[in-house]
Amino acid sequence: MERETKKRIPLWIYPSTEKQINEIFESDNCKSPSEFIEKAVKFYIGFLNEEGNVSYLAPRITSSVDAVVHGSEKRINRNLFKIAVELGKLCHMIAAANEVDEDTLRELHAMCVNEVSHINGTIEFEKAVEFQQE
Repeated sequence: MERETKKRIPLWIYPSTEKQINEIFESDNCKSPSEFIEKAVKFYIGFLNEEGNVSYLAPRITSSVDAVVHGSEKRINRNLFKIAVELGKLCHMIAAANEVDEDTLRELHAMCVNEVSHINGTIEFEKAVEFQQE
């Protein structure tokens, strides 16, 4: 790799910009304001060159994230439905406070599945007690 020689160019900047450069160039591990400006220009050139890649990648990243979220949402919803059904069965069994045979348990399960489907998973113990007392 051939070594380049630096070239002096005229640079017109506002005094306030020069003041900011002089205050910060050392904190960026630059030896001079000139090195800081060159580093900033290279960064900006890189930024402009990557704008095309961002417009290509952003939709793909978004669609991948959407797919992961959608898959997770489906699994969570399935599990929450199963938990709500089991909770409904427990609430009604406790409320009944008596032994339950196999047929009654199957009927209770079907009833709880139906109930959870209709009330969107919100079961209250008090309502189960009222149902059992009817």
